[in-house]
Amino acid sequence: MERIDDGYSATQEYPHPFIHTMKLTRAQRIRGIILGSILFPLRVTLAVLFFLIMWPIARLRLAGLSEEERSKPVEGWRRWFYHPIIWLLSRAVFFSLGFYWIKVKGRRANLKEAPVLVVAPHSSFLDMLVFCPAQLATVVSRSENTSLPVIGALLEFNQSVLVSRKDPESRKKAVAQLNERLTSDGYWPQMLMFPEGTTTNGSALLKFKPGAFLAGVPVQPVLLHYPNKLDTVRWTYKGTAWTEALWHTVSQPYTNMTVEFLPVYNPSEEEKKDPNLYADNVQRLMARALGVPATDHVMEGGVPVSKVGGLSLPLESPARETLTLLHKNGLGAHEVQTALDRMIDRCRSGAQGAKVSAEELASMLGLSHQQTAVHICGLYSKDDSVDLRHIYFSVAPLTGCVDLKTLLHSAFTLFNREGGGSLSERELSDLMEALVGIPQHRIAELYAAASDQNRLTEESLLRVLTAHPTFQKVTKEYLRPEEAAGTLSNGRSVNNNGSVYNNSKKSE
Repeated sequence: MERIDDGYSATQEYPHPFIHTMKLTRAQRIRGIILGSILFPLRVTLAVLFFLIMWPIARLRLAGLSEEERSKPVEGWRRWFYHPIIWLLSRAVFFSLGFYWIKVKGRRANLKEAPVLVVAPHSSFLDMLVFCPAQLATVVSRSENTSLPVIGALLEFNQSVLVSRKDPESRKKAVAQLNERLTSDGYWPQMLMFPEGTTTNGSALLKFKPGAFLAGVPVQPVLLHYPNKLDTVRWTYKGTAWTEALWHTVSQPYTNMTVEFLPVYNPSEEEKKDPNLYADNVQRLMARALGVPATDHVMEGGVPVSKVGGLSLPLESPARETLTLLHKNGLGAHEVQTALDRMIDRCRSGAQGAKVSAEELASMLGLSHQQTAVHICGLYSKDDSVDLRHIYFSVAPLTGCVDLKTLLHSAFTLFNREGGGSLSERELSDLMEALVGIPQHRIAELYAAASDQNRLTEESLLRVLTAHPTFQKVTKEYLRPEEAAGTLSNGRSVNNNGSVYNNSKKSE
């Protein structure tokens, strides 16, 4: 089975789904302040009260059960007694926040028809209201959330599948548990998943994660709509903060939400064998129903990226932002080139190593404010130090001070540990991380395309990066000179974690 055509060309300029800024008129702001000063404390107090009431009730559902009993779905009086109470209290939480009505379109499939509901687009934590028409379907959650007040009790009540993002063994166990539940033929309750994995502004659908599709069972696509004059609910990577979204949503007289259940999607045999194909086809189907593009964008390690042939290409290039910062600090083209020359000379010398602190970087760049150097370090690493190779090989091609062939020759010299003019797959991964500015974990497809009998040379990599229909995107979008004005495009964005673009920030 081929991939479903989403109706959008591959070269179309997709809107940036990770940025949402609420645009309010002066009158709307004044009204928000007046209504918010009254409605916000009242509604939030009521919501908190309902949450606190839920807390002990949720704990009681599994109280007194052994570990073996907890590993099975709750049945009998514990289900028919506690489930309606938590459902009513959950609805009361959102009712108190101004969600008076939920319009439901279509029919929710029963457990035998579709063991899993896949919901999109994911806009904010307020999407949790979908659990009411979904009858509190089971979810997958981070194990760290179990330590949160109320939330931990609700996850226990829900008998959620828990996974730790830091523990590979936990992920394997969660996948096995998920497959077991989805293929239990009605033994376990229906599950609900947000396959985008993070929140967006709804202008496009992110590439779906394959988790909901691994078992190869039928799924029911569920669309979320917020048909309101003022879009207040969305909370994304950059732009309106979650506190603002909550304030403005609660300050509205009411907020509308529509949950649309689409027909059950039954996978083909090919899709059952290929979860990624299955996920892509459901993503395209849902995007078409929403009238938005289906993109290859994902959030990876807290960074918005586009997936191309296994590579992770940042939507906001660290190199471009680095140049923006340097220009803002008064460095012209000549000063930038001089600084880059110092960097490559330091890397080639090998005496002191390529890793430098923010203080050393500030001195090397001739910056008067060390904070700018700290910012640049944060674009490439998780601490106040940086590998100079990453800055040089990503920034130099944008300035036009070195051509691609020369750049790759220098890179092969610095990243080839064994010598012999050929890079290993691990060395290619390190090189590509330096060229595009973020870590590369799935380099196998590029390595296979560029190597011949396990030998990857400068010439073969240059050929693939300039002529291969998939990988030439790296050269066209990340390794060609740009005008200074082009490098300023992302200079003023700040993320919702209170800092500028930083690889150490994590997504939802």
